[in-house]
Amino acid sequence: MNIMDFNVKKLAADAGTFLSRAVQFTEEKLGQAEKTELDAHLENLLSKAECTKIWTEKIMKQTEVLLQPNPNARIEEFVYEKLDRKAPSRINNPELLGQYMIDAGTEFGPGTAYGNALIKCGETQKRIGTADRELIQTSALNFLTPLRNFIEGDYKTIAKERKLLQNKRLDLDAAKTRLKKAKTADTRASSEQELRITQSEFDRQAEITRLLLEGMSSTHAHHLRCLNDFVEAQMTYYAQCYQYMLDLQKQLGSFPSNYLCNNNQSSIPPLPPASSNVIGPPAMASTSGLVVTSPSNLSDLKECTGNRKARVLYDYDAANSSELSLLADEVITVFSVVGMDSDWLMGERGNQKGKVPITYLELLN
Repeated sequence: MNIMDFNVKKLAADAGTFLSRAVQFTEEKLGQAEKTELDAHLENLLSKAECTKIWTEKIMKQTEVLLQPNPNARIEEFVYEKLDRKAPSRINNPELLGQYMIDAGTEFGPGTAYGNALIKCGETQKRIGTADRELIQTSALNFLTPLRNFIEGDYKTIAKERKLLQNKRLDLDAAKTRLKKAKTADTRASSEQELRITQSEFDRQAEITRLLLEGMSSTHAHHLRCLNDFVEAQMTYYAQCYQYMLDLQKQLGSFPSNYLCNNNQSSIPPLPPASSNVIGPPAMASTSGLVVTSPSNLSDLKECTGNRKARVLYDYDAANSSELSLLADEVITVFSVVGMDSDWLMGERGNQKGKVPITYLELLN
């Protein structure tokens, strides 16, 4: 027998097997043939494996969205991964925001309160961007990669063996059907021999599939360790971000806070900066951690009649032309004006005049 004849006979046998399975499958669906049921333990293992596969895919995809919200960037990274090439490094959103803030602060002037604050905020945003990059790298290595390996490796092997088991079951049930239909002794003997062979092959394949599926418990244990690694990476990231923002808040506490109020600045006085050394009665801390002038001093200022001298406690940049800019420790003349908001006084320095917030002043006489 030459190779060509062997190939022809093999193709014919494969075609016959495929046709037999198709007929058996169709008759089962139509209720015209009996179906061999798998044992309950094997069915339970198959269900557990399918459930693990579905939820692992969902968790993996949503984690990718969490770590990289930009869908175009995810597609680009996927393409580079399939090409086995390293994706080009790109600036992330916190880093980009940080650079904009630094550039703006440099433009406004590092010597100004706003410019200096912008630069400090920008530097913090860039640190957060670096921490974000580290979170993505760590999570991809310790969490996403193991999940992907399961989907593309272990589960594909399980799916392949499960398909083989399905085919062996169809062969077994087709052999049972042929045995029932056998008329002659020779045909019955041949069908019985075929049934023994298909039964043996089915049992062997069922055992192989069962052994693979019982390894799912080990898969869950491995994924649990990976989940712990992911949580630890997130904990590190959020702790870093919290510390960065805490440090930034402390740095910004030394700046005047008049930029906190963007609306109605003519009627709402800004809060004074932290860490002041107010002479006189003890200062009262606000909920934001900023120190304001003592209640007794505020009462004196509100009831101020005529011209009084006041010492400036903190630098203050005028928000508009109706206000007067102040320098810490300078002494100015203040007086009240009928109809003016009680939190403001009119300040005078030489020929310069404008509204000043009373929280920035300490009455001297």
